[in-house]
Amino acid sequence: MARFTRIEVAQKMKEQGMVPLFYHSDIEIAKKVLQSIYKGGARLLEFTNRGDYAHEVFAELYKFAMKEMPDLIMGVGSVTDGGTASLYLQLGANFVVTPVFREDIAIVCNRKKVMWSPGCGSLTEIAKAEELGCEIVKLFPGSTYGPGFIKAIRGPQPWTNVMPTGGVSTDPENLKAWFAAGAYCVGMGSKLMVKDKAGMFDFKKIGTHTKNTLKLIKQIRNTA
Repeated sequence: MARFTRIEVAQKMKEQGMVPLFYHSDIEIAKKVLQSIYKGGARLLEFTNRGDYAHEVFAELYKFAMKEMPDLIMGVGSVTDGGTASLYLQLGANFVVTPVFREDIAIVCNRKKVMWSPGCGSLTEIAKAEELGCEIVKLFPGSTYGPGFIKAIRGPQPWTNVMPTGGVSTDPENLKAWFAAGAYCVGMGSKLMVKDKAGMFDFKKIGTHTKNTLKLIKQIRNTA
């Protein structure tokens, strides 16, 4: 069962400005990534639902986080059906992010008052999602739509909160463009989860990147 309300989750996303996301099938490596992100200052993150038995990794990771980092809000991403959403809610997911708009996921999450963020690519999809209680829309892939899309839709719909994912990087100009356009927060995966020459996660750099990016986002917002 979720330990944080959907209001608390939405507020933390706004406050943090960034949702780190990652996946790894090895629980010990996943724990180290989690610790790196946490040490970097993040208090909310998305575990991506990829690969066989991803839910088992999430379950162990969630238990680890509750013990070692009780103030960390963990959610799950890349969920594409209501059944999978239900499974992760049973394992403690505090929010659910999807690459597509699915009413069955909305129903499952709303039933337990858990925040869900659907992938939407048109005003029609966004409006329908908001009618079903969506607080934050995921724009994916962000690189395809660009900051201009957010700026354009917030003209007629200033109440719409958008989280671009895909195409978001730690580059200052990239982040400035998204927040200047009106992004509520950004989702960041590969650009944050840096790897070494051997293709393994560089835990120290991940922590440093997390800290620097959170600081940069705060500076951007303060000068906007």
